[in-house]
Amino acid sequence: MAPSSPHPPSKRKHKTGDTKNAQPSKKHKKTEAVKPNDKGKGRDREFQLVTSSMVVSVPPVFAGNPRAGVEEMLDSLIMRYIPALQGVVLSHSNLAFTSETGNIKGDCPYIVCDIRFDATIWNPHIGMKLKGRINLSSPDHISLLVHRTFNVSIPRHHIPSDEWEFEYGPAENDPEFGEQAEAEEGEEGQAEGDSDQDSGSGRWVSRSTGERLGGPDGKLEFTVIGLTVANEMLSLVGSIQEDPFSPAHVPFASALSPPPAETEERPQPADEDMEDLDSEEEEDTFRLLKRKAATPVEEDEPEPPKPSKKKRKAKKDKD
Repeated sequence: MAPSSPHPPSKRKHKTGDTKNAQPSKKHKKTEAVKPNDKGKGRDREFQLVTSSMVVSVPPVFAGNPRAGVEEMLDSLIMRYIPALQGVVLSHSNLAFTSETGNIKGDCPYIVCDIRFDATIWNPHIGMKLKGRINLSSPDHISLLVHRTFNVSIPRHHIPSDEWEFEYGPAENDPEFGEQAEAEEGEEGQAEGDSDQDSGSGRWVSRSTGERLGGPDGKLEFTVIGLTVANEMLSLVGSIQEDPFSPAHVPFASALSPPPAETEERPQPADEDMEDLDSEEEEDTFRLLKRKAATPVEEDEPEPPKPSKKKRKAKKDKD
């Protein structure tokens, strides 16, 4: 006889889950948060691969091929800053529909579909260090290009004035540095792949060594201190200061207005002096009135009345 088990067998039946036929919940959100892909993890990377989902409306012209319509709509997002993705879309891939059917609401002919896709974005953030190539130097700012595409501006107050100074370029009518010198500089710049750097306007040089800012290749490392979005285009504001976020680098124009200059307070006259002034003003007024009264008023002599038509006619007959 077999020994009895200390624990009696359970009569409760366990449900077996069918994972293959699992359907997505109908109560899912229309938009999901952006999830970073394994290839683009970390906020320190300027390029990231993210997975996002969104709801799109496909025009009726793509009713036979909704995927082509969705891809065309995603293509229109390329090189634009999308706030939901927190970056500039560079490419998209792995497009998939999260539901097998689309919806047509009311009389609207557009097909509403839920999609999911991967997007490669350029996602710089404040405090990140990047490198760019100088393409314009002026006394007020330095302009750079990052990856030969994205604009960066470094204002004057974010350039260390104790280390760098602006050196103006040659004048157009200078015989020593005329058109021939500019043509030679342009040829050298094209050979180095940097034909736009310091094109005739001047350059920033070191106060001690005279070396050009950015070196011979014009590449400069900076810290991102601001992001500007205009017409879905992203541009950066940079700084090459050691402490770019110090209040000392804020321009005076944008800072608080200076305190007003102190004005000298004039001593107020005493009560006795005020009474003397009032009495003098009264005397002058009386003198003026007496003078006006003594001056005879010249009255204009009245013009003689014009003779009537009858008198003029009688005078003519008499003559």
